[in-house]
Amino acid sequence: MGSNLQKHIGMPGVFSIAAGAMISSGLFVLPGLAFAKAGPAMILSYTLAGLMIIPAMLAQSEMATAMPRSGGTYFFVERSLGPLAGTLAGLLNWFSVALKAAFALVGIGAAVAVLFPDLSPFHQQVVIRSVAAAGCVFFTVINLVGVHESVRFQNILVAILIVIVIIYILLGAEHIRVERFGGFMDKGFSSMLGVAGMVFVSYGGLTKVAGVAEEVKNPGRNLPWGMILAFIVVNILYIASIWVTVGILEPTELADSYAPLALGAARNFGSVGKWLLEIGAMAAFITTANAGLFASSRSPLAMSRDGLVPEWFSRTTPETGIPRNSLLATSGIMIALIVTLDLENLVKTASTMMILMFLFVNVALIIMRQSRFQSYRPVFRAPGYPYMQIVAIITYAFVLVEMGKVPLLLTLGFALVACVWYIGYVHRRVDREGALAHLVKQTFSQDMRRANLEEELVWMALERNNNAMDRFDGLVRDCLVFDLEKKTSAEDFFALMAGNLSEAAGLDKQKLNEMFIERERNSSTVMEQGLAIPHLLVPGEKKFIMAMVRAREGIFFDEIHSPVTMAFVLLGTEDERNFHLKCLMNIAHIVQEPEFRERWNEANSDSQLRDLVIITRRNRK
Repeated sequence: MGSNLQKHIGMPGVFSIAAGAMISSGLFVLPGLAFAKAGPAMILSYTLAGLMIIPAMLAQSEMATAMPRSGGTYFFVERSLGPLAGTLAGLLNWFSVALKAAFALVGIGAAVAVLFPDLSPFHQQVVIRSVAAAGCVFFTVINLVGVHESVRFQNILVAILIVIVIIYILLGAEHIRVERFGGFMDKGFSSMLGVAGMVFVSYGGLTKVAGVAEEVKNPGRNLPWGMILAFIVVNILYIASIWVTVGILEPTELADSYAPLALGAARNFGSVGKWLLEIGAMAAFITTANAGLFASSRSPLAMSRDGLVPEWFSRTTPETGIPRNSLLATSGIMIALIVTLDLENLVKTASTMMILMFLFVNVALIIMRQSRFQSYRPVFRAPGYPYMQIVAIITYAFVLVEMGKVPLLLTLGFALVACVWYIGYVHRRVDREGALAHLVKQTFSQDMRRANLEEELVWMALERNNNAMDRFDGLVRDCLVFDLEKKTSAEDFFALMAGNLSEAAGLDKQKLNEMFIERERNSSTVMEQGLAIPHLLVPGEKKFIMAMVRAREGIFFDEIHSPVTMAFVLLGTEDERNFHLKCLMNIAHIVQEPEFRERWNEANSDSQLRDLVIITRRNRK
C-alpha cells in the first residue's frame, strides 16, 4: 500500500502551486468580459467567487490530511461515495483542471498575438492556438524532467507575479476615479451571480494542489496552511486589482478589453507599465498552465491505481517517479481543447465542472465524518461542520443553474459519458465500497464486516506520520477483542480471560485464572481511572499474548477504584520482559492521548478498536 511517488514538495511549493493555479487569465483576461456582463458589480462577483471556494478549500484540506494520496478530489469522492461517483469525479477533476490550464495557455497565445496587430482575425486565432499548443508541449517537457525542477520553476514565477501585481495595485490606487463605479448594480443581481459562477474558475485552481498530496512533505501541516495562505494572499490581490482596474479605465474600454490590467497600466503608467503587466500576465499564464498540467495529470494516475481506467495511466518513470503516461495523455487532451473550444465556453465549462466537483467534495466530507471510522484521522479539521458544508452545497447548486445552457449541457454530456464508461469498463472490474455504503449498512444493521477503506485509512495515517507497522501494531492487529455489554465482576472477568487465553499461554484455564486472582491480590492492576492492565509472566519461551477489552458498563475490581471501561491483558514469557515493558509504555502513551477515551467508547466494531490503538500517536522509538 506504500507510495511510489517521491515527496519533494514543501510549504513554499504548496503555496506556489495553489497561488499560481489561481492568478492567471481570471485576473489578466476575464475582468473585461465580466465587466461587460455585470458592470462594476463584478467586484462583488469576484468577492462571492472567493467566498464560495472557502468551504471546498477547508473540506479538501481536512480530507487531504487524512488521505494524502494523488488524485485529490477524485480520491476523496471515490472513497466516500463509491466507484460510480468516483469515476464521474475523477474524469470531471481531470478535465476541469485541464480546461483551466488550457485557458491559461490560450492567454499566452493571446499575449503573443498582440505583437502582430496587423494580422487578420483568422490568422490571429491561428497564432493564439499554435502558441498555446506549443506552450503545452513545453510545460509537458518541464514536468517530465522532474517534480523538483517543476516546483522550483513555479516558485520563482509566482514570486515575480505577486510583486508585479502589488506594484500595479499601489500605483493604480492614486488614479482611481469614484464616478466610474456609478450604476454599480444596474445590470442586476442575476448578472452579478452569473459572473460569479463564470469567474469561479479563477479560484478553482486553489484546491488542485490536493491532487499532488502524495508528493507533499508533512502533508498534515503543509497542505492546509499552504492552501489557506495562498487563498488569503490571492483573494486580496484579486479584489484589489479588480477595484483598481474598474476605477482607472473608462467603462467602454474595460468592457472591450482582453488585457484589462495591461490596458490600465498603459493608460496611467505608459509603456513601462504596460510591459510590466504583460510580463506579469505571461508569468501568470505560465504558472497556471504548469500547475494545472502538473495537478490534473495525477487524476488518471489515481484512477488507474484503483482500476477505474487502464493500468497504462499509472506507469511512472523509474528514475524520477513521474507519471509519464498520465502526463502525456493530459497534455494531448489540453491541446485538443485549445484547438476546438472558444474562450467563453472554455471558461464557463471549466467553472461548471469545478462547481460540481466542489459540491461533491462537501458531500464527501459529510459522509466521511458521519461514517465514524476510527481510522479517519485528519490532522486538520474543517471548522463550521456541518453547517458550512450544507450552505455550500445549496449555494453551488444555485450557481450551477445560472451558468447557462451550453456549459450545463456539455457537463451533463460529460457525466453521461462517465456513466457509460463505468457501466462498460469499471463495473465488472471493481467491487470496492465507499464510506456511503458503509454508512447505510451501519444505519440498518449492527452485524457488519470491516470496510476495506478502514484498512486503507490506517496505512495512510501511518505513512503520513512516517511510521511503519511495528511489532506492537502486529500484536494489536492479531489480538482477541472482547466487548462486554453488562456490568462484570473482577472474578467473572478473570475467568473469561483465562478461558480464552489459556490455550495460547500453554496453561490450564483454572491455573491461569488463579494466577490472575493472585496477581490482583498482591497489587492492583487498575492503573488509573477506568483503565486496567492485568499482566502476567507465563512459563515457556518466545511467547507473548494480548487481549483488549471494552466494558461498556464497567468491570468492578474493588470498592476503591472506579469501574474499569478498558482493559489490556498481557501475558509474556521471561525472555519477552523487554517487549512486555515496551507494551506497558505504549499503552500508557496511547490512553493519555486527547479524545482517546471518547473514541474508544464510540467505536462500533472490534476492528475499529484495533484501528484506534494502532493509529493513536505514541513514542515509536
